[in-house]
Amino acid sequence: MLLDLDHVSKIYGDLHALDDLNLSIPQGQWLAVVGSSGSGKTTLMNILGCMDTPSAGSVRLEGRPLEDLNPSQLADVRKNVIGLVFQKFYLVPHLTAVENVMVAQYYHSVVDEDQAMRALDRVGLADRAKHLPGQLSGGEQQRVCVARALINEPKLILADEPTGNLDEANEKIVLDLFRQLHDQGTSLVVVTHDALVASCAQREIMLNHGVLVGEQWNDEDARRAYEEIGGRPAFSGSADKEAQSGDVPVGFRDPTKAAKTGGGNRID
Repeated sequence: MLLDLDHVSKIYGDLHALDDLNLSIPQGQWLAVVGSSGSGKTTLMNILGCMDTPSAGSVRLEGRPLEDLNPSQLADVRKNVIGLVFQKFYLVPHLTAVENVMVAQYYHSVVDEDQAMRALDRVGLADRAKHLPGQLSGGEQQRVCVARALINEPKLILADEPTGNLDEANEKIVLDLFRQLHDQGTSLVVVTHDALVASCAQREIMLNHGVLVGEQWNDEDARRAYEEIGGRPAFSGSADKEAQSGDVPVGFRDPTKAAKTGGGNRID
């Protein structure tokens, strides 16, 4: 497995942001994480991205427990294994598109403009390389962010609401980029409120108050392949407690009915 979470919890005072989560993600899988605000999605993303540590439990990357790594080794994981894409673009306004992509290389003390140009070419923006962020559309800025995430050729892309600020046309462009990356073997974990975006993933999990309350597969072949390598269903040890409280949403949104804001009917 690329990632294994074993009884992972994250606690802030009295708040259980994640509660006894068990989740395995194989190399090459596209996983969507859904849930309302405050459900624990961003906390999970921060832990997967080595930007935060669990209060309890273990996270293993390619079989190696992350808690065994020192800060320098964790920084290497963030630089070499993981690419991050956020809802906010975080582009430096006075740097060109290609320079913004190269920012990710500064941590390596090696800057390669040709490599940055190849990353921009992969997202269809080679012809906009010398433009400043203010000269780019919102969709183009997000594609620069994807290129920045790709420059170190990560095994895993973590995307937190990557289409949240985009119109439908640019959302489609970004999702097409994710499909291409997935086809090339990159693992994707996408946090989203958008049921249409989630439905593009092979697998979805739903969080509610830090508890995993639902899992569904959108790709039956991927499910079978996962089971063949010993993959187990995701679960939270606290799910029974949540169910008894009556505070568990049932089923997933129907992507044919959900609005871009994430609204819509739920289905069993």
